[in-house]
Amino acid sequence: MAGFEPSKTQLVYLALRDRIANGHTESQGLLPGEQALAVQHGVSRVTVRRALAELEKEGLITRRQGAGTFAVYGEPKPIVADLSNVLANIVAMGRETAVRLLEFSYREPPTAIAEALKLSPGQKTQFSVRVRLIDGQPFAHLTTDVPESIGVTYTEADLATRPLLALLERSGVEIERATQDVTAVLASPEVAAALDVDVGSALVALRRTVFAADGSGVEHLNALYRPDRYALRMDLVRTGDTPERSWSTVAPPEPRRGGRRPPGRPRG
Repeated sequence: MAGFEPSKTQLVYLALRDRIANGHTESQGLLPGEQALAVQHGVSRVTVRRALAELEKEGLITRRQGAGTFAVYGEPKPIVADLSNVLANIVAMGRETAVRLLEFSYREPPTAIAEALKLSPGQKTQFSVRVRLIDGQPFAHLTTDVPESIGVTYTEADLATRPLLALLERSGVEIERATQDVTAVLASPEVAAALDVDVGSALVALRRTVFAADGSGVEHLNALYRPDRYALRMDLVRTGDTPERSWSTVAPPEPRRGGRRPPGRPRG
């Protein structure tokens, strides 16, 4: 896509911002030193210093003399979207769209992800990065961690052709519930290239953890969506008998041919 040419400082800033948001830091949120970051991103230390200054201005990092630069993980206050019938819709969407598998490996996940999945120390996850497409156009960038004991039940080819939730259920996992947060982020250089958008474009960000009936975590997902190709919707109904009646979610009716889209279905 055509657009402005971001500066080196902005590219480093966005890459580090994405790294912090996804918990890809060392112990206690420690970031590499300026020289190491300069080498990693192929820029000068001055460029790195300017990017760090912007992150510090936004309260995303703190610098401790003699100790290093640390990510600041406060208590986020996003709007939480509890979408009705979301898990069933995910499987349906997976069958109606195509996927491009970018990464498939096993790793020790970042601390935040390990804690979300309730993993034991040292336990690995099956790590994947996928781009999902509708009508041949990318609309979602999906980064997923699944406990290794479950991940070994499917192959790279499986993940490239079938919805992950369907593979989890095939492995014998009894999925019971999920929690998810919906926010907005700016596209990092890597994600921008995958979704064919400009660096710094606004994206819908969804973070979801799926749990089995025994309470164990079975999937952690960081999903980034192009807002021009994806919409989240919730069906609501007024409930209660008092003047302070509230809204409650309801499961939407099964869509008929030519009818409305189910929640979370991408726009064509």
